[in-house]
Amino acid sequence: MSILSVTIPANPPDRLDKALALAVPEQAALSRSRLSRLIAEGSVTGPDGPARDGKARVAEGQEYHIALAPPEEVHTRPEAIPLVIAHEDDDLIVIDKPAGMVVHPAPGSPSGTLVNALLAHCGDSLSGIGGEKRPGIVHRIDKDTSGLLVVAKSDRAHHGLAAQFEAHSATRRYLALAHGVIDAADPRLRATPGVSFEEGGVLRIATHLARHPTDRQKQAVHVDKGRHAVTRARLLERFGTPPVAMLVECRLETGRTHQIRVHMAHAGLGLIGDPVYGGARKASTRVLGSVAAEVQAFSRQALHAAHLGFVHPVSGVEMGFDSPLPADMQTLLDRLRGIGAAAS
Repeated sequence: MSILSVTIPANPPDRLDKALALAVPEQAALSRSRLSRLIAEGSVTGPDGPARDGKARVAEGQEYHIALAPPEEVHTRPEAIPLVIAHEDDDLIVIDKPAGMVVHPAPGSPSGTLVNALLAHCGDSLSGIGGEKRPGIVHRIDKDTSGLLVVAKSDRAHHGLAAQFEAHSATRRYLALAHGVIDAADPRLRATPGVSFEEGGVLRIATHLARHPTDRQKQAVHVDKGRHAVTRARLLERFGTPPVAMLVECRLETGRTHQIRVHMAHAGLGLIGDPVYGGARKASTRVLGSVAAEVQAFSRQALHAAHLGFVHPVSGVEMGFDSPLPADMQTLLDRLRGIGAAAS
């Protein structure tokens, strides 16, 4: 157990939890939510003894003592699963995740996850996230989506990265193979709610996303409920005459569950291989020939997190990482190029 002593500064906020969040040194990496928990647990002592009310008023110059227990071991089991590591330092690790790996343990996937692998790989280098000795997951990619994601190893990195993802300042670009083609002259696209075009023919999809009204495992576009979500998609290559498939770059302004998959399906441009949102769309044998069967048989959503950029939350250095297409997507892309492709 360690004790952190802090003094309330001049012109403090009008409540204890806010004042402590402002007063604690940055290197302590104590978020307001964690301070609120510590207050409720009786781990904060002030001039009048234990302070259990986060809304209590404070005054300049008052001294508070915060009791911090060592990080607790988590119950998730470490597993020695090979990882492709794009970068690692004392505060964070950037992973190139393969398709098929779940990020976080859940009732249906209690093992074999990225968190299991990170607990084994990082070991004692995890300094504690929110009072627990665990990796800090600040964003996720779906099980069957491949590519880059960053994970915090320390509280200070977790807070800094979470703030960037909350502010949408982290850069995320995905590559996808999709049915159909982006065409600014397409009247159907222009008539789709939430769809518009920006300079350079970039497709912008802006809607609310929330759980599907009948299938709780899915997300859906809603008019007046859910969370605001914005995806931008840029055509890179089109395949077939007439074009019936494309390689597209998708950029996330927000990061909602299944966002790219839901938005592309909403625009009538569902991802190849998507078993949830792809619908019953069939690849055209007349246009694609024998490649149509390969498109139809693709075993996962053809989506890859190809670029990730952020400011290192401790050093302040701008960082950027790129991941090449995995073998399954590259093979399908090469086959599609073989039947004829045109750059946008």
